[in-house]
Amino acid sequence: MRGFRKIAFGIGALLGGAGGKARRERIVEEGEPSPGAELWFVALLLLSAAFAVGFIFVYATGGLPHRTQFEGIALGGSLLFLAAALILMSKKLVVSEELPEDYPLPHSEEQEQVAQIVRESGSRFTRKRLVGGALGACASALGLAFIAPAVSFGPVFDPYELNQTPWRRGKRLVSEDGAPIKASDIEENTFYTAYPEHSTRKDIAAPLVLVRLPTQALRLPRSRRNWAPQGILAYSKICTHAGCAISLYRKPTFPPVQPRPALVCPCHYSTFDPADGGSVIFGPAGRNLPQLPLMIDGAGHLRAAGLMSGPVGPSWWGVRLTRAKYQER
Repeated sequence: MRGFRKIAFGIGALLGGAGGKARRERIVEEGEPSPGAELWFVALLLLSAAFAVGFIFVYATGGLPHRTQFEGIALGGSLLFLAAALILMSKKLVVSEELPEDYPLPHSEEQEQVAQIVRESGSRFTRKRLVGGALGACASALGLAFIAPAVSFGPVFDPYELNQTPWRRGKRLVSEDGAPIKASDIEENTFYTAYPEHSTRKDIAAPLVLVRLPTQALRLPRSRRNWAPQGILAYSKICTHAGCAISLYRKPTFPPVQPRPALVCPCHYSTFDPADGGSVIFGPAGRNLPQLPLMIDGAGHLRAAGLMSGPVGPSWWGVRLTRAKYQER
């Protein structure tokens, strides 16, 4: 407790300067200046700030190997140097003053005594501007380091990047092992996952689900009449409720008593009808699954015939704000 009090007094003296009412008699004896300790204090604060800036740099560099370990080293080093600086200040730069009992605060006279003790405890500081600047730099860098991870909640500078997808007209569909997918490979009553060729799979808009239905069972909007060649349909694999992956395909085993085929999200059981443009038929999802128009090239491979019918991802991250950019086809 005594160490924390000395640190608080030292910072208070440093920030408060020599302001306030001066008393004729000192309460705390004036300490001998210690320029060397001051320089070490400044150096430790600047090292703490440098490591905090390093944490921000590592955090912002997504492709750095062993990123988590470097983040831990940077943030831990920053806090370690800050702790060392505060210990040094407590031991070498703050004059100790012990009172036999706690400070009484109900009366203005006692309050003024406490304020005077705080001012006089920093008498060893001779470079207050330098030390104050270093302390401000350290506090700012550490504050930014603690705020920086909030960027991971979503794009800050360009929120519309959530609406960008790697899908363009002519982009070929490939399987999980990178092999091009032929229309003849897609069978009815089977669930497939596809990705855009030569594009990153980390993009949330990259994965698709593929299913084949009898052409007479399709109930697509008139504007999407040519989106499902040979009854093959492609939808975003990302549920529009909470962003989970669509990974279940319900197909009727006994058609007279079971409902029609559907794509199901296992997280909250949002259920989508592939025959009807990915419309929601059950669950908490707030909008339909975005559909990708397909075409078959001369080699029988499946390719994108255009853009997604709407923004990919959960409704709550702003897709409704830009839906004018995506016209239902």
